[in-house]
Amino acid sequence: MGAEHYIDTILLVDDNETDNFIHKRVLELNSFAKNIVIKNSGKSALEFLQQNQHYPDAIPNVIFLDINMPIVDGFVFLFEYENFPDTVKNKTKIVILSSSDNKKDIDRIVDNDYVVHFLTKPLSDESLAELKKIV
Repeated sequence: MGAEHYIDTILLVDDNETDNFIHKRVLELNSFAKNIVIKNSGKSALEFLQQNQHYPDAIPNVIFLDINMPIVDGFVFLFEYENFPDTVKNKTKIVILSSSDNKKDIDRIVDNDYVVHFLTKPLSDESLAELKKIV
């Protein structure tokens, strides 16, 4: 009776708890992922990846990353992410999930080699359907 999940693990990285709650619910309702890990800062997300980099099953398939967060924002996260081993970077696709409409920020972040897509908040059934074609 359980729905087939599209992917194993997602990492949601956003400092907004309401957004995390809504996005987790949309992901669950769409059976998008078996496991959803939520980190409320870029720093805690980097620590999570660091702690799990030698455990392939714990590495997320997709990271939903907000751009605008205090201290370690999306840009700093991506800069630090480049230092992870290929075993992490080859498994994970990064999707920017942001409310930013700053064209300069958007252009700068989608040019990153590890970013596969940019979505505007909030996550929706339609955006997940679109994303399934990419990830």
